[in-house]
Amino acid sequence: MTVARQYVTEARRIVVKVGSSSLTTASGGIDADRVDALVDVLAKVRSGGEKEVLLVSSGAIAAGLAPLGLARRPKDLARQQAAASVGQGLLVARYTASFARYGVRVGQVLLTADDTSRRAHYRNAYRTLDQLLAMGALPVINENDTVATDEIRFGDNDRLAALVAHLVRADLLVLLSDVDGLYDGDPSKPGTSRIAEVRGPEDLAGVEIGSAGKAGVGTGGMVTKVEAARIAAAAGVPVVLTSASRAADALAGRDTGTYFRRTGRRSADRLLWLAHASTPQGALVLDDGAVRAVVDGRKSLLPAGIAAVEGEFGAGDPVELRDTSGRAVARGLVNFDAKEIPQLLGRSTRELAKELGPAYEREVVHRDDLVVLQP
Repeated sequence: MTVARQYVTEARRIVVKVGSSSLTTASGGIDADRVDALVDVLAKVRSGGEKEVLLVSSGAIAAGLAPLGLARRPKDLARQQAAASVGQGLLVARYTASFARYGVRVGQVLLTADDTSRRAHYRNAYRTLDQLLAMGALPVINENDTVATDEIRFGDNDRLAALVAHLVRADLLVLLSDVDGLYDGDPSKPGTSRIAEVRGPEDLAGVEIGSAGKAGVGTGGMVTKVEAARIAAAAGVPVVLTSASRAADALAGRDTGTYFRRTGRRSADRLLWLAHASTPQGALVLDDGAVRAVVDGRKSLLPAGIAAVEGEFGAGDPVELRDTSGRAVARGLVNFDAKEIPQLLGRSTRELAKELGPAYEREVVHRDDLVVLQP
């Protein structure tokens, strides 16, 4: 076992993500044998009482296809939501029955991106998951597909899993799919080899990463998994990417799949969610001085530094902060509606408070609700 893989066996809190293709048939419907095989592995990992497991599970939409008479995953959001509504209950019922063989209770947690980029909701999500673990339950997490809209979707459960790993301060993220690791080319073609370890972005330079899975029931591919691994690794969480059939070997620290080393330091704040889970509802254009204050000085955005406002948004929505050339330099939660901001442009908070009242003597975006985007 390598020194890097030793982190796998030492991990106490583990987030495991499994894709639709590893749980269901291509035509839809839950494959009970596959679910049981995964549950066998996860129940064994936590059987000693020293390790905690959270499961981010895709499969709700796929599980709802056959019961609704759908031959394939629909493209429109309304029918996806209908399939998720039917399939989510079936999926959790299957997990509940399977884990019950080991006396393990299951708790369902459905999240939207909107739930987890706002401060109060973020804290509540953490408390709920932490309490479930403290009470001996195993959280089964999924995106709330039945109510999510295109504007507030995580987009894929790989990214959701990376963000959950950060949220719960996990020691390890395991991404399971139908491919046994990251390869330096198409794994179906001869001459390609598995990449056993990724120490940083430079190790992936020149690697062609596929975007489509084999089964056709999920939304992700290797691209989303590598991006999720990058997000988690940058947040201080190591990652193992492998196939569901090799989950036991991966969790035992054996040389299977691809191991992504940590590239950043662990952080307890929620700004990672703001950067990766939120969809900007508009934009604020900053003058040069405000860009320097926000990016270099890590300061709050004040009305005096705003040159223009774009889009329609409400107080509390995520917005993009751009320089005068249109480049996005930061993202934050805005304290005012879009229609209020034009009267604030270029003015001091003291002046605004005197004219409009004390509610206007505040930042447009507070530094605690702001994340600087990497160039």
